[in-house]
Amino acid sequence: MTEVPSKARVVIIGGGISGCSVAYHLAKLGWTDIVLLERKQLTSGTTWHAAGLVGQLRASQNMTRLAKYSTDLYGKLEEETGLATGFRQCGSITVALTEERREEIFRQAALARAFGIDVNEMSPAEVLERYPHLEISDVVAGVHLPNDGQADPGNIALALAKGARMLGAKIIENVKVSKVVTKDGRVTGVEWEAGEDKGQIATENVVNCGGMWGRDFAAQNGVTLPLHACEHFYIVTENIPGLAQLPVLRVPDECAYYKEDAGKLLLGAFEPKAKPWGMNGIPEDFCFDQLPEDFDHFEPILEKAVSRMPLLGEVGIHTFFNGPESFTPDDRYYLGEAPNLAGYWMAAGYNSIGIVSSGGAGMALAQWMHDGEPPFDLWEVDIRRAQPFQMNRRYLKERVSETLGLLYADHFPYRQMATSRGIRRSPLHDHLKARGAVFGEVAGWERANWFANEGQTPEYEYSWKRQNWFDNQRAEHMALREGVGLLDMTSFGKIRVEGRDALAFLQRLCANDMDVAAGRIVYTQILNGRGGVECDLTVTRLSETVFFLVVPGATLQRDLVWLRRHLGDEWVTITDITASEAVIPIMGPRARDLLALVSPNDLSNDAHPFGMAREIEIGMGLARAHRVTYVGELGWELYVSTDQAAHVFEVIADAGTDVGLKLCGLHAMDSCRIEKGFRHFGHDITDEDHVLEAGLGFAVKTDKGNFIGRDAVLSKREAGLGRRMLQFKLTDPEPLLFHNEPILRDGKIVSFLTSGNYGHALGGAIGLGYVPCAPGETGADMLASSYSIDVAGRTVAAEVSLAPMYDPKSTRVRA
Repeated sequence: MTEVPSKARVVIIGGGISGCSVAYHLAKLGWTDIVLLERKQLTSGTTWHAAGLVGQLRASQNMTRLAKYSTDLYGKLEEETGLATGFRQCGSITVALTEERREEIFRQAALARAFGIDVNEMSPAEVLERYPHLEISDVVAGVHLPNDGQADPGNIALALAKGARMLGAKIIENVKVSKVVTKDGRVTGVEWEAGEDKGQIATENVVNCGGMWGRDFAAQNGVTLPLHACEHFYIVTENIPGLAQLPVLRVPDECAYYKEDAGKLLLGAFEPKAKPWGMNGIPEDFCFDQLPEDFDHFEPILEKAVSRMPLLGEVGIHTFFNGPESFTPDDRYYLGEAPNLAGYWMAAGYNSIGIVSSGGAGMALAQWMHDGEPPFDLWEVDIRRAQPFQMNRRYLKERVSETLGLLYADHFPYRQMATSRGIRRSPLHDHLKARGAVFGEVAGWERANWFANEGQTPEYEYSWKRQNWFDNQRAEHMALREGVGLLDMTSFGKIRVEGRDALAFLQRLCANDMDVAAGRIVYTQILNGRGGVECDLTVTRLSETVFFLVVPGATLQRDLVWLRRHLGDEWVTITDITASEAVIPIMGPRARDLLALVSPNDLSNDAHPFGMAREIEIGMGLARAHRVTYVGELGWELYVSTDQAAHVFEVIADAGTDVGLKLCGLHAMDSCRIEKGFRHFGHDITDEDHVLEAGLGFAVKTDKGNFIGRDAVLSKREAGLGRRMLQFKLTDPEPLLFHNEPILRDGKIVSFLTSGNYGHALGGAIGLGYVPCAPGETGADMLASSYSIDVAGRTVAAEVSLAPMYDPKSTRVRA
């Protein structure tokens, strides 16, 4: 056995393609003392049986950036290391069998163009020309990506391992890491065993690349890594004489993909309801193993495939394969450092796209470890999005039975998960459900997205066109604009920051001025050193030493980590109090009229101006009323202790009949906020979007003193903006916008939308997006151009504005 060193700068746990990629890229960055330990043999877990598809286009710009990086890397690994990877750019074709799927793949094609990927829309005849064995009688359309490819997964991993070794990394097989050792909240080493031999490696960094073993291993240290293995099936045919090299073919409407390899065809499946595996853990001796065949489970896929590809009925099956792969609750993998344990890093949970992902993921994680921050926005795959409750094994087993199939299901906008629901509920949940609420789920929270009318089925009917709740959203939207609406935003993350040094601490972190009177609400961003937005929040000063932070529900864990990691020796306590209060926004021109019916407090502008919070009476209870808005109207967010929330709701609902109160969902809130041009964290603003280019300079006070990101703000002000956030409205009221639609300036693609929704008060679809600008180019110069948006291949003219198109001076908010 190779000698195991006693210390290292990093220990990587797991020798699949993920671990080998991390080792390779850390070595490329000049790290020495890299040790990768594999409990059995390299690639023996999932990597060896992966299908090896390498597709460049993903759902967002940065995930596409990572996939493209993998493609480029695999193309040159053989020359660098001398090991063949089997990589060839044979292209890929995706075909649509329905008009809805056509809309989806054509939107993806438009997105590919915006991301600089070669792409071609295809007619059925053009599909047949490139894939002559295909039955196309019911094919509606296709999309061809000529630079996609396929590779040998095991050989790629071995090439990465060799490249890492060439740069000095130690990769040792048949050594199991039995424990990660910690002290004072950070990693200090690992314990290992190899047969009768045991030992320790002192290190400050470990990387969990344990794949399907990773969840239980992470749990030993209280680290949340929610993933679960599922059975994944494919068949390989006997040799087919005369079979030419073919593109990878995907027929998502039949849950199938096809790969030609050495004169044979591989048919793989992502069936609608998967079979979770390994509920009680992965066997210790599992190594290059297969799972039992289940032909009955695979037969419906095969039956459709024989009709789609008649030559399958003429050849025998050489291999029926069933092997496990790990899946996550949201079909996105995990990168980054554990929120609760410094030095514990993760790269796992690849959802059957580990080959195309691992090259880029290894690069990004290595850069993150090297620089102390991610190279660009990685929130989609950031481990900090994981919720502690998601480690529950029953939750995971139910959820991954769905997420495997969602890879090839229609990716309709607003699609909601069907499994593992109802876990986190507002105190108002049953009240809202009884009144027709249709719920979505974010971070486990059940959130009322829209309200069904009497006699209307309270469930989604998905489409790329107007869905069945479009008119419901319009009615709720207009109630918020013209009357009064009630929302439930209990899922907001709520953080209490208090102590002698709380003000100094928040002044150092926040871009706006926190030194305000008690009761004042401050909208602010927390920036990184580049001026990018790490957190978008409001901060309410409750007293001299107590501050109340409100953040998006989805980013709570991320925001807590940022606060705690930046806490030095200040006398400050940071507490998550999310579950302690319900949040009931009352919004609209008649909000004051409604609250006057249920509260004796004076809610006039003089007594309760915008940006102020104070305690008021409602019914026989108490609430802290925050006069802020995310819909752009007069209104208050009522923060009510959970024990009184139902009472407060009932009092407001009863009184609301006198003023036309309407219950409203989050779809209406989002359509209102986009009309007002309010930014949405994770879409419109991320950690790589400069706060000034996002149009949020009004919330940055550089004269208050030093804070994180101040130098970057001053530098950008001096150098000038490289792009601006603009608001778009389609001139045709029919098309819909969601996000990622390409933006054309004077007929040329320059960017893409970061978010979109329908503006019912403005009478058309609205989008937000960044547009590059030349040095010295003014906002007026930009607005002088003509703009259009590519909607699934159709170019639609758009009006454009720097200021909010709805109520640009915010007179309604301060009414």
